[in-house]
Formats: sequence, C-alpha cells, structure tokens
Amino acid sequence: MFSNNDEAVINKKLPKELLLRIFSFLDVVTLCRCAQVSRAWNVLALDGSNWQRIDLFDFQRDIEGRVVENISKRCGGFLRKLSLRGCLGVGDNALRTFAQNCRNIEVLNLNGCTKITDATCTSLSKFCSKLRHLDLASCTSITNLSLKALSEGCPLLEQLIISWCDQVTKDGIQALVRGCGGLKALSLKGCTQLEDEALKYIGAHCPELVTLNLQTCLQITDDGLITICRGCHKLQSLCASGCSNITDAILNALGQNCPRLRILEVARCSQLTDVGFTTLARNCHELEKMDLEECVQITDSTLIQLSIHCPRLQVLSLSHCELITDDGIRHLGNGACAHDRLEVIELDNCPLITDASLEHLKSCHSLERIELYDCQQITRAGIKRLRTHLPNIKVHAYFAPVTPPPSVGGSRQRFCRCCIIL
Repeated sequence: MFSNNDEAVINKKLPKELLLRIFSFLDVVTLCRCAQVSRAWNVLALDGSNWQRIDLFDFQRDIEGRVVENISKRCGGFLRKLSLRGCLGVGDNALRTFAQNCRNIEVLNLNGCTKITDATCTSLSKFCSKLRHLDLASCTSITNLSLKALSEGCPLLEQLIISWCDQVTKDGIQALVRGCGGLKALSLKGCTQLEDEALKYIGAHCPELVTLNLQTCLQITDDGLITICRGCHKLQSLCASGCSNITDAILNALGQNCPRLRILEVARCSQLTDVGFTTLARNCHELEKMDLEECVQITDSTLIQLSIHCPRLQVLSLSHCELITDDGIRHLGNGACAHDRLEVIELDNCPLITDASLEHLKSCHSLERIELYDCQQITRAGIKRLRTHLPNIKVHAYFAPVTPPPSVGGSRQRFCRCCIIL
C-alpha cells in the first residue's frame, strides 16, 4: 500500500481531497518525510493548504532566510500562523518576501529573531493587514518606528509582545494605540524607558485590554497604572513585578475598577500592604493566581481576606513574605479555595512557617506543589505526614546534612544544604 510506486493502492482508492484532509493533521517534520515517499505524495504533502500553521522552532532553529522565502512562496495565501521563534538567521529581506506572499497571515511569532529591524514591521504594515497576534520579544533593534508602522497598517492587531525592546518609548506607544485600539494583550516587559505617560495613552485608547505585562518597567508609578485601571475595566491579568514605586493606591484602583481580575503579579513591590490587599480581595472575587513574592509588609491579615473572598484562588506565591505565620496558612487551609481549587503555594524563606502549616494544608486535596526552600522550622517528619494525606504532591525543600562533611587538610570545608524533591 505504501510502496514508492505512484500507482500504489492508497493513491488509487482515496480521492485527492481525502488524502489532503489526512495530510492536514500532520506536523512539519512528518509532512517533509511524506514528501519524499513518491511524486504523488510530494505534491500532496507540499500543497499549500497543509501549511496553514507552521512552527519551525521544534523543526530546525538554524534555518536561513531562503527557507522562509521558499515556504512563503509555496504557502501563499493559505498560511495563517507562523512561528519563527529563535530563528536567528532570518532577517528583514526574508520577511519582506514572506509578507508579500502571505497576506492572510494572522499570527506571527518572531521572538528572538534578533536580525530583524523596523524594516520588517514596515513590510508587515504594507502587506499584512489581517495580522492579529505579533510577538517581537527580544528583537532589540525594534524602535518606535515599528509601532507607528503597525498602527498604520495592522488595525486588527489584538496581541502584541515587545518584551525587552528597550528602545521603545512613550511616543511609540502613543502611535500604536491610536491605530490599534482593539488591543487585548500587550506585553511591555523590560521596556525600561516607558513612563507613566505611555500607560495613560493605553488607558485612554484600549478599552478592550485584558492582559498587560509591565514587569521591570522601573519608572512606572501609581499615576500611570491608575489610568490603566480606570480605562481598561476588562483587565484580567496584570504583571507589575519589579515596579517598586507602586503603592496600595494601585490595589485600591484595581478593586474599584477591574472586578474581572484573575491574575496579579506584584513580586518585589515592597510598598504594598495588608490594607491594599484587603480592598483588592473584597472586590476581585475571580482571582486565580497571585504572585506576592517579596511583598515584605504583608501579614496573615492578607491571607485571611483571600481565604474569605477569593474562592477561585489556585496559585499563591508568598516567598520572602517573612511576616506570614502558621495562623495565616490555617485560615487559607480552611478557606473557600482550599478544598478543590488551591494547586500551588510557595513559601520559600518564610522563617515563621512550621510543620503546623503543613497540617493546615492537609485538606487541600487539589494541592499539587508546595515550595519550602529555607523554611528552617519545616522538618522531614512534617513533610512525610503531609504526604500521607496528599500522596501525589511535590514538595520542594532544603535540608542540611545530618553531619557536616569531614575536614580536609586540617580546615573545615564549607558545605551547602541539599535540595530534595519529595
């Protein structure tokens, strides 16, 4: 049936349309292998209709620009989704040819394609008006000119990732949002030049925004983020980790304006306190994931409010929150989320946590992972007791060896505690 003969039974019995349908379920590698079976299969495997979604990351990361050009010429208007993530050899010329041939592209991932410049976005603006999702993370040559071009030629853009494009400033954001007011997801992680004024443009022009990542945008303050909260009432995910200037005013604004909030990441925001998290918890009942690492002022009071008002909580990071005690974990373990929702809790470097906390978490039947690095009062015995109730849980912890290693050459050597995954 699968001989090299083009007159093989499978080619005679099945119509071309059905064979094409079968081939449409194959990945890139399998299609290329099928193309080598026979002339008939070569035609079928390389038919443009089978190449609507292509991810070259798992296939060949060191591809050259001519490969992209050849793909674009073969796929033409069929191609809807292309990922060139990590393809360092692909540059502006190849992507210009791609844009000219694949004008129906909707999703394009150029994450880590460091050779591309503003010229690529100019090409996309000119030929790819249907583009909806674009990932330009770590394309460090991208500037405000790219955002201006996208605004002019890609009005349907819904998701844009320009993380670590640190040449982007408020002027680029202003140009972008004027033409792409339908943005739903925007990642500005590591865009260190952005100031509050950039956020004010977003808040004024992007009412559909659902996801915003501002991690390590160090100049952001309360003023800019409050504008986001007031203008983007559909916001469900906000990452402001590392934005150390923000205060409880942000948590109050989120509570008052963004009731659909599901994900909040504010690691290393050391000015946030129990007062702000109380307002947030009492108003944002759909919270599912919270990263509060190094929010050093919060106490058990925050956990009490979360346990009462946030029944959907699944992931909670409290690492380096050194004021958290067993009593806070007790409330969390008895809270609405505990029985069938809570999946991950991180308690690294919480020095007041003891084995009593593990006892309080025994009823959390959905708990999959707990982090306990450098919790000095946690013991192996306590973890063992927890495992009797939650046999599938992964526990990550550090323990010092029972006895130090022997001295060498008359001097005692330094030694590290060992990491265990139970």
